[in-house]
Amino acid sequence: MTKNIRPIVGITMGDAAGIGPEIIIKALALAETYADCRPLVIGDRHRIELTIAGLGGPLTVHAVTSPAEGVYELGTVDVLQGTEIDLRDIAYGRVDARCGGAAVHFVRLATELALRGEIDAICTAPLNKDAINQAGFHYPGHTEMLAEFTSTPNYSMMLSSGKLRVLHNSTHVSLAEAIRRVTTARVLEVIRLADSAAREYLGIERPHVAVAGLNPHAGENGLFGSEDRDAIGPAIEAARAEGLLVTGPLPGDTIFARAHAGQFDICVAMFHDQGHVAVKMLGFDGGVNTTIGLPIIRTSADHGTAFGRAGQWRASAQSQIEAVQLAAHVARKRLERRPIAV
Repeated sequence: MTKNIRPIVGITMGDAAGIGPEIIIKALALAETYADCRPLVIGDRHRIELTIAGLGGPLTVHAVTSPAEGVYELGTVDVLQGTEIDLRDIAYGRVDARCGGAAVHFVRLATELALRGEIDAICTAPLNKDAINQAGFHYPGHTEMLAEFTSTPNYSMMLSSGKLRVLHNSTHVSLAEAIRRVTTARVLEVIRLADSAAREYLGIERPHVAVAGLNPHAGENGLFGSEDRDAIGPAIEAARAEGLLVTGPLPGDTIFARAHAGQFDICVAMFHDQGHVAVKMLGFDGGVNTTIGLPIIRTSADHGTAFGRAGQWRASAQSQIEAVQLAAHVARKRLERRPIAV
């Protein structure tokens, strides 16, 4: 087996007006980051230099035109310019279409590099949904953007904090639309993705998947709604018929506490806030967002651009650090499984 693999993790800069550049530089100031991977910032060189100056760090920027040119050593930040948009005069903490457009270009370039095998994983810093829409890119967020860039039809967002890992049946849609998306086919799809994620990302051979109900008390056998009985239940039975270990539907007010206590390895939530509230209550600063189902590895800090703190140099980088570490871990395992050329 190949030893001491340091995968290249492309770190997209996110919105230049937010805390993305700051938390990236704080992560890259740590020796353990370089022990795990070869980090490559895909963003704007000038904004990264401004951030280093603001933080007063001893880091220097090394501009590259391809991942192969990176130095990948502590003290040097390798930056691949990801846009021609001029971001030098961007004000912190304000929605700006230029930042939104640039952020999309960073993600698109990182995706292309990952698909070509020039980098081994992507870790994204936060972008602003208003800014990207003002720039003419109408995506609800990173998840949907990456699915389009990779032509992926079946995918799900996974949030994780400690022992709690949650995939979502739907994310950035209205509650009414989320209810409409609770179908047997979609729930079964996400159960399969949860099983796959637990195997690859957590190293669990036979994961125990718990599935949340949609309605109070998981519908109480139709008393509080029929979706749990008519859509979620059949999906669980179909997953069991495929050999998956699945429990549910379980009431949304108890499932996550039980998972956190170790009864289940991974959960499926029916809509955005059902899963997000549980994970963020446990670890707002240390949660990690992962897109499951893509042909590439993608992780992210589990928070937004934090415009209220941008440019004040006091943002926590813990979530970004953990996201880089997870991307590196999964990428290294994939590389170790590759056959050695002879």
